[in-house]
Amino acid sequence: MTAAAPVRVLIVDDHPMVAEGIQAILETYDDIQVVATLCNGQSAIDQIETLNPDVVLLDLNMPGIGGLPATELLLEKRPQTRILILSMHDNSEYISMALSHGARGYVLKDVPTEEIKQAIDTVMAGEQYLCTGAQVALKPRTIDNREPLTSREQTILLQLAQGKSNKDVAADLGISVRTVETHRKNIKAKLGISSTAGLTRYAMEHGVLQGTGVKY
Repeated sequence: MTAAAPVRVLIVDDHPMVAEGIQAILETYDDIQVVATLCNGQSAIDQIETLNPDVVLLDLNMPGIGGLPATELLLEKRPQTRILILSMHDNSEYISMALSHGARGYVLKDVPTEEIKQAIDTVMAGEQYLCTGAQVALKPRTIDNREPLTSREQTILLQLAQGKSNKDVAADLGISVRTVETHRKNIKAKLGISSTAGLTRYAMEHGVLQGTGVKY
């Protein structure tokens, strides 16, 4: 019986020590082959078809093309690739946005090293993988007994609070303007807020904008 081919893994992280550390860990497994370590999203996009990885371990924050747009562009070129986001951010909005952009999993950089292998195995089996910290961050939180927002609604709230129009949000998320308008109405109804300014104020008061670089 022929042994299964090793899982081809591409590591993309602008911190060489992080990338080399992950590579050293993964290379201890016989069923994994690290095909390359790259330092930015553009290099990954340029080489994805040549390197032909099964899984891409992708840092979220990198200079130039960051992890979110890189995820979409990588999947455009090679849809069968599984993208696993590696990040230090346990903010629910980051996690929701990564998944909405097509990532198959989200792993915090402080997880035990063997969990990265578990994440790879999980997405290769066709399932989604969220580390424990990411799962906790995504748990619905009720405020004043209000109905919690879905992950998609949280993503749209974040974008609206950044001052984006319905058209901009639709373009960013690849959905119709009408769908954004529907989500916007649902968000306002759930939160009991009638204005866009109110949504922005809610986002500021409840930490939705934390870590996004948006200042008011």
